[in-house]
Amino acid sequence: MPDASFAPTARLLCGWGRAGATSGLVWTPRHDDEVAELLSKADDPGIIARGLGRSYGDAAQSAGGTVVDTTLLDHVGGVDVHGEVEVGAGTSLDTLVRRTLPQGWFLPVTPGTRQVTVGGAIAADVHGKNHHADGGFARHVTAMTVATPTGVHRVSSTRDPELFWATAGGMGLTGIVTSARIRMLAVSTDRMLVDTDRFFDLDAVMTAMEEGDARYRYSVAWVDCSGSAERTRPGGRRGPKVGRAVLTRGDHAGIEHVPAPEQPRAALAAARVPRPHLRVPRHVPGGLLNRLSIAAFNEAWFRRAPARRKNELQSMWKFFYPLDGVAEWNRLYGPLGFLQYQFAVPPGRGDVVRAAIGTLSSRRIPAFLAVLKRFGPSSPGPLSFPMPGWTLALDIPIGSEGMGRCLDRLDEMVAEAGGRVYLAKDSRLRPDLVTTMYPRLEELRAVRRRVDPRGVLRSDLSRRLDLG
Repeated sequence: MPDASFAPTARLLCGWGRAGATSGLVWTPRHDDEVAELLSKADDPGIIARGLGRSYGDAAQSAGGTVVDTTLLDHVGGVDVHGEVEVGAGTSLDTLVRRTLPQGWFLPVTPGTRQVTVGGAIAADVHGKNHHADGGFARHVTAMTVATPTGVHRVSSTRDPELFWATAGGMGLTGIVTSARIRMLAVSTDRMLVDTDRFFDLDAVMTAMEEGDARYRYSVAWVDCSGSAERTRPGGRRGPKVGRAVLTRGDHAGIEHVPAPEQPRAALAAARVPRPHLRVPRHVPGGLLNRLSIAAFNEAWFRRAPARRKNELQSMWKFFYPLDGVAEWNRLYGPLGFLQYQFAVPPGRGDVVRAAIGTLSSRRIPAFLAVLKRFGPSSPGPLSFPMPGWTLALDIPIGSEGMGRCLDRLDEMVAEAGGRVYLAKDSRLRPDLVTTMYPRLEELRAVRRRVDPRGVLRSDLSRRLDLG
């Protein structure tokens, strides 16, 4: 290796769900050439990249193998006249926002946390509340540098597009991204103009999203999966409590939308990205988040939301990143951890969303933070998750009785509907369903054979699902 200070450490690694930990030898390169050298010497049982560890399952770990921590590859260039910026793949979205927002630029696509690296965002082709309008993260990457076992490649959608799109959403299995050029979004304030609507049943919120999402750049619905069979609705009518929802939609506010006294604080030159204001203790007893406590939270959340509110000014931090205000929030699920289950189904298969929520509720499996969104067109990547239609994401404490059987059945329903499960959040999918959910998997394997003929790019996820 280049010098004696560049040495590995053995570490026990797990995903954000805090389950399924395995041990790997972790290297932390400081330069691109160190990444290339690690890949050239990689052997069994494999090598995989890791950023900030926000994949929920086992995508960024390799039992007994080599794990490349990319977080020191964190340089950020200047934004050019086209709104494009070159950044190291280990740069967090948090750092990128801090550097570019005062200049009038924001992320073109962002997941629900800023604590994700650029390389991780590409590997998972992350999506946000604006997928129906702007697509996934990779659509805004104009070029990237990918180190592979056979060499280093600078690729784009027109220069080796097969490797570019196999890497976008490819879960690190085509190489290690070391840098990328991203097309940012121009904004004029750090505020959002937000509409909120409350619904007493799932059909109503889904209809509202189908009919109205095109008028908004961002749209997301929180859905209650923990209710009882029915409740009293306005007017004394009885109706389903399961699937009641709070729909939040909005767009970036211009300076003209901000009252004059607040404009100096909303101006981007003074933008300040907040730090977490709470931190969950290291040791949280098991069972804190259970069926009763989650039901109580959902009740309070629903009642707190306005029945209808238009043009509310919110900070972008509240709108995009409410959980970033609580550091290490995954500890709330206790020592067993949790899993996030997210699936997507085609536009005409909203019945699968309804069935999933109804099944979880009837089997009394606690689902926390259920989020419903609409997806627009897919990315060209063969392993990219988003597809036109609906996506539902749920956090479920591990140890919930009957959870495994229930999710296995939901997997089958999703596959039968032509949908798929998000591999960046998966920790338990059956391998026989992968080719049904991702019918273009052979395209990924063909690229892998070209850039990794020895098959050393492997993770616990790829071995578990036989991604090849």
